Amino acid sequence: MNDPFWSWILLCASAVAAGAVNSVAGGGTLLTFPSLLAVLSPVGANATSTFALFPGSLASGFGYRKELALCRPHLVRLLPPSLIGGLIGSLLVTRLPERIFASAVPWLLIGASILLLVQRPIARYLGTHPHDKPTPKTVAVIVFFQLLVGIYGGYFGAGIGILMLSSLAFMGIPDIHQMNAVKSILAAAMNAITLVIFALSGAIVWKYALVMGLAGTIGGYAGARVARRMKPDYIRAFVVFVGFAVAFYSWFGKK
Repeated sequence: MNDPFWSWILLCASAVAAGAVNSVAGGGTLLTFPSLLAVLSPVGANATSTFALFPGSLASGFGYRKELALCRPHLVRLLPPSLIGGLIGSLLVTRLPERIFASAVPWLLIGASILLLVQRPIARYLGTHPHDKPTPKTVAVIVFFQLLVGIYGGYFGAGIGILMLSSLAFMGIPDIHQMNAVKSILAAAMNAITLVIFALSGAIVWKYALVMGLAGTIGGYAGARVARRMKPDYIRAFVVFVGFAVAFYSWFGKK
């Protein structure tokens, strides 16, 4: 580990914070990805950040295991497009020239920040406006939309939760907890296939990924206790600010 000590402190702190933030407000990628940009290329930072936050996705899915028992038909429909989309998105990252992904970084950060900004009102609306059983045409549209979400999830991934919640509401799932359960498993599936591609392509920088993965797990378990004492809106506002700040720095700070 020849990196400056401060860089390890930054990376571990961002992973701990991301684990805690994901359990309260979501948007942890907007903390780990920018910190990794200080030591890695954009593609390496993206792949390593995905690995660092993966254990949290699994833990979240396990926490919703009771709700998942009621949602198996939805998982059967939506797992295949999630996996296929994650495969396509991760191949786009690893096979296209890195300058393409690098040029997209500011827009990805802006998009993810906006999604996080509107997450609370959308989730509140979905929780109070349940939809009826979907028609076959509606299901087909949602399956296609999930494929697009999977592609975005494999390519970058920040904000996929709110995209999935927006469509899952139209699947006839009765409450927000079951929607969160399905969302967690679908996100874990996308990340799993994405990590396989990233690992095979050599995009993951393991010395950072393993340490940050452990830090993120600790943050998700212990840090959330501290974070819950704060209002989720304040945490979300901070993460959104980081996302916009790094996006603008990507545009203007390096010129």
